[in-house]
Amino acid sequence: MSENIKHISDASFEADVLKSERPVLVDFWAEWCGPCKAIGPILEEVAKEYDGKILIAKMDVDANQAVPAKFGIRGIPTLILFKNGVPAAQKVGAMAKGQLTSFIDSNI
Repeated sequence: MSENIKHISDASFEADVLKSERPVLVDFWAEWCGPCKAIGPILEEVAKEYDGKILIAKMDVDANQAVPAKFGIRGIPTLILFKNGVPAAQKVGAMAKGQLTSFIDSNI
C-alpha cells in the first residue's frame, strides 16, 4: 500500500476519521474480496490526486468488526465519505475512477 492511504482499525477510527480536520473516505474491504482488490489501484491514484483535500482510509472488515457493524456494512467494498465526523455519502461496490472522483467531488 502507498503512503497516501491510511490503514485504520476499530481502535483508531475515532481519532483518524471522526476527529479528522478534513473529509475522510473510508474503504471497508476484505482480502478475499475481488471487487475490493479491483478498486485498490484506483483509490491509490485518487489518494495522490486529492492529497491535502481528503484522506483516504481502508478498514479490513475481517480484522475490525465493531465499526463496520455500527455503520451497517453488509456488502463490500463499501465507501463512506465522512465530513465533520458524520457520514455524508455512501457507495457500495467497485467503481471506475471517473465514478469515484465524481462521487468525491459532489460530496466534499
